[in-house]
Amino acid sequence: MQIHVVDAFTDRPFAGNPAGVCLLDTEDWPEDAWMQRVAAEMNYSETAFARRLPDGDGADWEIRWFAPLVETNLCGHATLATAHTLRRERGLVGALRFRSRFSGILTAHAHEDGSITLDFPAAPCTESPVPAGLLEALGVKPEAVFRTGALGDLLTVLPDEAAVRAVAPDLDAMADVTRREGLRGVIITAPAPSPGLDYDFVSRFFSPAEGILEDPVTGSAHTALAPYWSERIGRNELTGLQLSARTGMVRTAVHGDRVHLTGHAVTILDGVLNV
Repeated sequence: MQIHVVDAFTDRPFAGNPAGVCLLDTEDWPEDAWMQRVAAEMNYSETAFARRLPDGDGADWEIRWFAPLVETNLCGHATLATAHTLRRERGLVGALRFRSRFSGILTAHAHEDGSITLDFPAAPCTESPVPAGLLEALGVKPEAVFRTGALGDLLTVLPDEAAVRAVAPDLDAMADVTRREGLRGVIITAPAPSPGLDYDFVSRFFSPAEGILEDPVTGSAHTALAPYWSERIGRNELTGLQLSARTGMVRTAVHGDRVHLTGHAVTILDGVLNV
């Protein structure tokens, strides 16, 4: 069985967010425990598994995502990586429809310049009290904290880009907070330092309870970030810069209750699973 490693939300190798991609040629899913072991072996923030659906099923492929420790509800960069792999390996073009267990139908549109646009549900934010232990975990006092509904994250707003860059979280304490609050992870964000840059806001994402210490580029987090900053900046189309060591850019467009996420992807490894 083939497996691929794809750097998503970048147009150059060794940047963006790496994901494992496994295209299954079976009608049924393998055992969940097997997919979880593969994801743990790959040890990327997410590994995507996709299987072809019968014609007339309302979608082309079904997709699932596994972090090293758990199956996840939604993953942007691994979906982008899967769409890129299907185009590269199977010659698929145009729109691809993915059925997901928890997030409905997700569509990926391939463009002539090699980029891919994902159509994901928006994650509206609701202002929240600061959970106990969050200040100690972050080491900085946020200006505001929001919950992102079904996405399951805390969106934590800091005053500026420098503050986002400087955060050195206590990941054990953060894992305790997210487990206690029933959350996936913590997004920290701030506006770009000035207008006219090639990005409008910055972010970082941590999900230590799921085995993701700091995620390089988090597409799903931008389903909350894009509506949040769109409302405050006053534009529907914005670009986010994720300030991980690898960095990555996510172009976003808010369309009502949907968010479009656009980026490139690069395959860096093709391999074979011998199990």
